[in-house]
Amino acid sequence: MTQMAKDHPDLVTIVDYGRTYEKRTIKLLKIGLNTEAKKKAVWVECGIHAREWISPAFCQYFVKQILQTYKTDAKMEKMVRNMDFYVTPVLNVDGYVYTWNDSTTRLWRKNRTPGPSSGCYGTDLNRNFDSNWGTVGVSFDCKKEIYCGTHVMSELETQAVTYFVGTRKDDFLCFLTIHSFSQMILLPFGHPNYTASNYNELMKVGLGAAEAIWKVHGQNYTVGTSPDVLYPFSGSSQDWAHMQGIHFSYTFELRDKGTFGFQLPEDQIQPACEEAYSGALHIITYAHDQTFSGAVVTAAATLWTLLLAAGVTLM
Repeated sequence: MTQMAKDHPDLVTIVDYGRTYEKRTIKLLKIGLNTEAKKKAVWVECGIHAREWISPAFCQYFVKQILQTYKTDAKMEKMVRNMDFYVTPVLNVDGYVYTWNDSTTRLWRKNRTPGPSSGCYGTDLNRNFDSNWGTVGVSFDCKKEIYCGTHVMSELETQAVTYFVGTRKDDFLCFLTIHSFSQMILLPFGHPNYTASNYNELMKVGLGAAEAIWKVHGQNYTVGTSPDVLYPFSGSSQDWAHMQGIHFSYTFELRDKGTFGFQLPEDQIQPACEEAYSGALHIITYAHDQTFSGAVVTAAATLWTLLLAAGVTLM
């Protein structure tokens, strides 16, 4: 992250926006060209679950691609002028560091906050957000992997995202949270009793993203809500974001479908990131065009109305 900011000072800024239980800083990379115009934003969040190593790898690849293409690709250049990209490579820093200890800790999922009982550690951060918290697909046993915390938003990482995004929620067009595994694009909501108001559009855009993914390396991604294609659960960052009015909120579950699971072989890192990037870019481009193409059309219509009015006055 430091190297990215050093190499691209005109485009990249490091933002510290939280601290973990073990006193590590939660950081993001803000990518965008400085302009006087009011900008929209995109949120990309990786590493919420510690063992899903392909997720932080994707965020690094995502940033690299933007920085490599914005000077040569007219569309990307336009998007970094109109939007800021907020990319968190590792949200669950404590848990991620813990998985690097040895083979016994490699598959740790949660953060590292001590639980309410002795010898119990960690909360599942993707069950801790204020989105139907504690209602379905969670555990209140702190020894379980899907332990949702002592109360809603009990965790420092959850609080950091909630404050940073929540205080800028009107700016965000997209909220993408990256996980593994199962090769899916999930849309709100994780609770089976709730349906997103823009469900049909989310499905259309999600299917377009899955097609873009397939075109890269021929990998099939399933699209749908978690209760429909995976399992029901509550308290996710994706659902929280959609409830804040960020209409294009998705969860990506990257490779594979279970052969290697969380321990994806090294030779699959690059292709997994390449295909997921195409899918994410499809969603981001759609949200951008819906916002800014619409603004151009509205401005043109306003100008035409003024011209007509002037013509009528002159007549």
